[in-house]
Amino acid sequence: MPNTTVAARLLALGAALIAATACFAADAYPDHKVRMIVPFAAGGPTDVIGRIVAERLSEVLGQQIYVENLPGAGGNLGVEEAARAAPDGYTVLAVSTGFIINPSMYSKIGYDPIKNFAPISLVAASPNVVTVHPSAAAKNLKELVALIKANPGKFSFAQPATGSTPHLAGELFKQMFDLDLVMVPFAGAALAVNSTLGNHTPIAFTALPPAIGAIKDGSLRGIAILAKQRVAALPELATNIEEDVPGLESDTLTGIVAPAGTPRAIVDQWHDAIVKMTADSEVRNKLDALGFVPVADTPAEFEDRIKSEAARWDKVIKAAGIHVD
Repeated sequence: MPNTTVAARLLALGAALIAATACFAADAYPDHKVRMIVPFAAGGPTDVIGRIVAERLSEVLGQQIYVENLPGAGGNLGVEEAARAAPDGYTVLAVSTGFIINPSMYSKIGYDPIKNFAPISLVAASPNVVTVHPSAAAKNLKELVALIKANPGKFSFAQPATGSTPHLAGELFKQMFDLDLVMVPFAGAALAVNSTLGNHTPIAFTALPPAIGAIKDGSLRGIAILAKQRVAALPELATNIEEDVPGLESDTLTGIVAPAGTPRAIVDQWHDAIVKMTADSEVRNKLDALGFVPVADTPAEFEDRIKSEAARWDKVIKAAGIHVD
């Protein structure tokens, strides 16, 4: 009995020491600069939002958060670098939906989005959008389906990157309605939008931000926002659900994760700072202008979103036969 009592006291003391150490680490954190890896080139949506986060959280956390762009292999190189980093809170990763989708698409990949990372928060989401050249007869999704069915093989759609959610939304559109529609990949949203502006590919599936200007000035016709609700940036553009074509909802996501094993106190500190940041009207206005809606969900909610998005798009990828060596 005495031995049992001593063992119990030692266990309690150990637990108390661990808790005290974690509290001390959180209180002391951060005591030097923090690296934020962005696994894409500068200027894209993930980079832009990552820099907004880095700037604001540098103020909140009291240490500089600097952005390091590590593009390559559809974002995989930067993600794999982050997965190898020490889980001490001094390396975080800005991720897009590719972080979730790439494991289903690439034959060789050096990370698992759940096992190798600690989700912090989904910062913001931007619904994808379907646009057409103004010469196209279709004014909504159902008319677009009818137009393509009446002209099998004659229509094509531009998409900004193989495996991106705009690409997969286009593939899902084809699968839902059994459409003979040609997919044309581009190396970036600007090129995809420009191709549809020139009527080389009369349809485009893109994230909202690169298409907003063209929709507003009428050089592209917005067909539908692929979301449950309209967006403030284009309040006149109906959603796919309003057009009675449910199931096409898709977002371009931007979130922050840390290497697996990062102390929970630090993860929570980052999450709380992101919540404060997204509540700021100036930040919300910046995100709104980019076509993004602030989210700032919890680590657990972000993990659930990663799992659900992975399962959903894995089916579309396999049905479309998309594979990258």
